Amino acid sequence: MVHRQKTIGSYIVDFNIAETKLVIELDGSQHYDEEGSHADQLRDAYLKNLGLTVLRIPNNEVNQNFRGVCEYIDILVKDRTK
Repeated sequence: MVHRQKTIGSYIVDFNIAETKLVIELDGSQHYDEEGSHADQLRDAYLKNLGLTVLRIPNNEVNQNFRGVCEYIDILVKDRTK
């Protein structure tokens, strides 16, 4: 089951697929400046320490290649549930 806007510790992740221990983050431009990048590194380290894998996808990739992004996520989820 996919949970949208799931709270994990003091963070809210965009999507969480608990069965596969996968967190999906859709990143806008604020994630690519120095402050945003540093905050993401801290967040990712926290989540990885919990045994979660963080997949970051830029918003522009979702907008330009929605189907490809969905197919990639589908393959990744299926591979993790084997």
